[in-house]
Amino acid sequence: MRLAPRYDGPVIISIDGPADDVLAAVSRQRRRLEATLADLGPGEWSSASRCDGWTVQDVVAHIVGVNTFWQASVTAGLAGTPTHVLTGFDPAATPPLMVDSMRALTPAEVLDQYVSSNDGFLGAIADLDGPALSTLAESPAGLLPIRLLAHHALWDCWVHERDITLPLSLAQPMEPDEVLSCLRFAAALSPAFALHSATAPKGMFSVMASDPESCFTLDVNDSVSVRQGSTAAEAPCLRGDAVQLIEALSLRVPLPVSTPLEWRQLLGGLATVFDTEVDGN
Repeated sequence: MRLAPRYDGPVIISIDGPADDVLAAVSRQRRRLEATLADLGPGEWSSASRCDGWTVQDVVAHIVGVNTFWQASVTAGLAGTPTHVLTGFDPAATPPLMVDSMRALTPAEVLDQYVSSNDGFLGAIADLDGPALSTLAESPAGLLPIRLLAHHALWDCWVHERDITLPLSLAQPMEPDEVLSCLRFAAALSPAFALHSATAPKGMFSVMASDPESCFTLDVNDSVSVRQGSTAAEAPCLRGDAVQLIEALSLRVPLPVSTPLEWRQLLGGLATVFDTEVDGN
């Protein structure tokens, strides 16, 4: 499916919290992955990742391209001319073509490009204050405040870190701020992608997670709003271990058996975008 980002009208996703709540986590996670990759041998770079048909090197090549987009989007947004380049972008078909163009590179060359792309993206957001972090810039869902673009960037790279480390039996440190940011953004993104559909579910939905504990509410109407705290007892509630919920919301593992039907319907947006099933691996 091709993306249809929202460039006009109300911002499609909002998440409560301080303006700079994710900056330290974005930097920490990317630098940590740099260190992990620097210790890999040639056989590990060429081994299979969790992404179907992609090696570890392919996943890193993909992140390079995504980082480049994030940097360009932030730069254009701060200049007052946000990009509109993702209209019609196919997130299922296009990334493999971009990765294929980098397969002739050595692992060292791909790592160098990854580090350089981190420097570019992190440098673009490092010194931003509250007003700057509220500036709109392009994301796959549409124009979002740069703060939420950074949330998206953290979630995407955090999940890809797991795509690399889990098959290699490497530990991924569980930093609570990273986990909670990823969980809230992952919960909001799929409903946001589904809003263009006339049959998209609307209303209040809650999440209760453990390890680390978190309770928050999604208000889904013409936009998706995430706020801390519980909602009405009758609201459909998604429950489970925080990391496993991120995995399920990111289409890496099935949803918990206890997931209410309303939540399964709500999460069709991301599955549709990537041409897969909500409960698929």
